[in-house]
Amino acid sequence: MIVGVGIDVAEIERFDAALRRTPGMASRLFVERELYLASGERRGIASLAARFAAKEAVAKALGAPGNLLWTDAEVTTEPTGQPRLVVTGTVAARAEELGVRSWHVSLSHDAGVASAVVIAEK
Repeated sequence: MIVGVGIDVAEIERFDAALRRTPGMASRLFVERELYLASGERRGIASLAARFAAKEAVAKALGAPGNLLWTDAEVTTEPTGQPRLVVTGTVAARAEELGVRSWHVSLSHDAGVASAVVIAEK
């Protein structure tokens, strides 16, 4: 049974400008594993914008409570390239309240826009 669905889009150029303009913003939005590839190279801005959109979509899927921490929803990547959502802290607590047992996440970026869809399921 679906508990909630969230979708969000982020304009990549605008997201990049916000990260450049606001020192420390990236560390408030992302955990270290989201910012860097396994090689140690910084993840591309389109990929980060899609991950940010996923975090927004998670909040929407959970009814948009105001107390969620950005870093409590982490987007990881399976060896197959499939994105996966790992929730902890405030996000895990809200998901538990709603009976969420599994997550589905899809990310995309094209034509200057990053998008994400998140489904929370019992």
